[in-house]
Amino acid sequence: MWLCCLLLCLSLSVLTLVLQSLWVPPETASDKPPGSAPAEGPKNSIRKLALRLDALSSQIQYLTQERGSPAPSKRDLIHLLQRFSNNHENLVRSLEKELLHMSQKLDQLLQRTPASLPYNPAVQKALPQVCEVPENPDFPLCAGKVEFLRTSWHSDPCYAFYGVDGSTCSILAYLSEREDFCPLLPGSSPSGRSWHQQPRRDRNQVIIRTDMGPLYEMMRGRSSSPAVQFMQSRIERLAGRWTIAGEKMKEKTSQRPSTQLRVLLYPGVLAGPGGQRLAKMVAKGGPLGELVQWADISASFFILGHNLTFTISQAHLLSLIGAAPGRGSCPIQRPIPFDLIYTDYHGLVHLRGAMGLSFQHYQCRFRILDSFGTEPAFNVGEYAHKRGYTTMWGSWGLQPLQYMTMFPHTPDNSFMGFVSEEVGNGQEGHPQRKENITVIYGKQAYMWQGKEQYLEVISRDLEVHGTVYQRDGHPSLLPSFVTNHGLLAQDQLQQLLRRAKARHSWCLFVGLGFPYEGPAPLEAIALGCVFLQPRFHPPHSSVNSDFYKGKPTMREVRSQHPYAEDFIGKPYVWTVDIGNATEVQQAVKAILSTEVKPFIPHEFTCEGMLERVYAYITHQDFCSPSVPTWPSEDNLAMRLGPLGQSCVAVCRHASLACEPALFHHLNHPASFMKLGLTCGSTETEVDHLFPAYSPWGRRCSLQQDRLLYSCAGSHPSYRRLCPCRAFLPGQVALCPGCL
Repeated sequence: MWLCCLLLCLSLSVLTLVLQSLWVPPETASDKPPGSAPAEGPKNSIRKLALRLDALSSQIQYLTQERGSPAPSKRDLIHLLQRFSNNHENLVRSLEKELLHMSQKLDQLLQRTPASLPYNPAVQKALPQVCEVPENPDFPLCAGKVEFLRTSWHSDPCYAFYGVDGSTCSILAYLSEREDFCPLLPGSSPSGRSWHQQPRRDRNQVIIRTDMGPLYEMMRGRSSSPAVQFMQSRIERLAGRWTIAGEKMKEKTSQRPSTQLRVLLYPGVLAGPGGQRLAKMVAKGGPLGELVQWADISASFFILGHNLTFTISQAHLLSLIGAAPGRGSCPIQRPIPFDLIYTDYHGLVHLRGAMGLSFQHYQCRFRILDSFGTEPAFNVGEYAHKRGYTTMWGSWGLQPLQYMTMFPHTPDNSFMGFVSEEVGNGQEGHPQRKENITVIYGKQAYMWQGKEQYLEVISRDLEVHGTVYQRDGHPSLLPSFVTNHGLLAQDQLQQLLRRAKARHSWCLFVGLGFPYEGPAPLEAIALGCVFLQPRFHPPHSSVNSDFYKGKPTMREVRSQHPYAEDFIGKPYVWTVDIGNATEVQQAVKAILSTEVKPFIPHEFTCEGMLERVYAYITHQDFCSPSVPTWPSEDNLAMRLGPLGQSCVAVCRHASLACEPALFHHLNHPASFMKLGLTCGSTETEVDHLFPAYSPWGRRCSLQQDRLLYSCAGSHPSYRRLCPCRAFLPGQVALCPGCL
């Protein structure tokens, strides 16, 4: 106890000395920047706080100063500790408050210290000598912004770049000309707000391209990263198919000329140190699904004739968007020269960190590649926080259809997809002997753990081959019956799969349960293989899966590849309980007795992807304040779901797709009447389950926030009103006539 008291005494003494050393005497803090409001100053308050700590320290010293004197009574010690405990919270609050005041005072002192901060000579001009903060009801935030910049303009060099020097006049000039929080000063103009303006557009008509050479040159010139090399290699491998698909699109769109768009592609995941780590993983079996999608999007925009810019450099990105030097607190210098910016969550963070106030102005042009989707409940920050849907990925407040997924598993988002490599030349010359092969889907050894019994059952009828990355000199962790080829390039993996498609032979591509929803199973099916995958019971979700935990979706995944199970199915896709050896063996026997041919859904062909990209850039407009007009109301098939069922399930049960862009057509009281429902009450509320009907009290609920229109989500108390539509065969993203 006495040792604790001594340590406490020493700590309080040190803190007292620190506070006294930081106290600014009155004579050193008399100057104020022009136009600043009177401030109390931290000096007296800090001195009082130091004295309070010193007094408390003295009381503790009193208890410990005489080793030979009788120890204080237990009652005295308890009383002292209670006083200390009662004052602790107040001391902490006071210390935080005074430290904040000290920071503000130091900023004011620094304003009088010359600093080598960047500045933009173009914004330097004659300013009035004296300026007063206006009291204008049209600019209610002006005074608060002025106060903020008086103490914080040194926090980011961008303010000095735009001419702020700490004076009220320079602050008002900045807040009125570069931002729009204050009225313009006499004689000035808002020319600095050029980022508000639309850049001049060249109205060139798109011309379908067939020569991919310029695209290769552009990607080569941007980076020598292994990730970019992988993307370029993929584009070159599919170049012939892209060219054929481009010719077909030329025929389909010849009567509908469109304007060339300027498109920026920025895979933020490849920028900076994170990108370097991912690039190294490419050669070690790292995730390639995102790179596949970025490669195919690049090819799509190029083939469709648009003006494409590709970069994975954050510094190059800042140059392209005209970011001001500094830490991103200020708006950009000029209008963004791009009609569309395709990026990912990492890139979105980079853009927000560089654009300041102008980020919100341009966010309608962003398209976010989001492999697993972002549901509306996670997208609106205030709502997500209030309802417990907050994650590190959500709360951006975009239109949900601005998020673009790899598979059509989340109809609230736009299905961008990718291209599945089709079977082509190169099958000739392979041995014609019977060679039943199974190739395991899993490039890293940890994915195989716990799957030995499952694989042993398969090995009874087929040769088991793996493509697992293995470090030199390290023993293999795979079962002895597995032939491991090591990590293979994409064309080498295809050759291995094609060996099994020689005459009188079978090919089985086996999923281990992870990775989820990658492109490889579709590419195996396109080569003529059958995909065998695990069934998940219970379904995997953010509740029970570390992988999905924190992702902005409540989706329940019932197998490793739900798209393959739901949209392709048998005989190409078999889903089994891998813990049931009998079920696995029966599935393998059935597969070996069934002949399948190479198959690929139309939406995963080059032509199918070009159709989607063309439709999106032609019809999706998230910058207009009006409600969506695409797809048209003629496509609406309204459905009333049963209690506890989402609109995704309701529409799928009717062999339709849920279309969130049509929600506004049924968000009216008349919709309930059309369905034969009588409303006891009608309320308009903020809830991602609405519009919906509750039979208890015959309550009809409409949606107040259109960002929360959601096909996902269900509740046992509500029957949801669902906007369903038909879709083209093999192209779920497009309705008949939507191209």
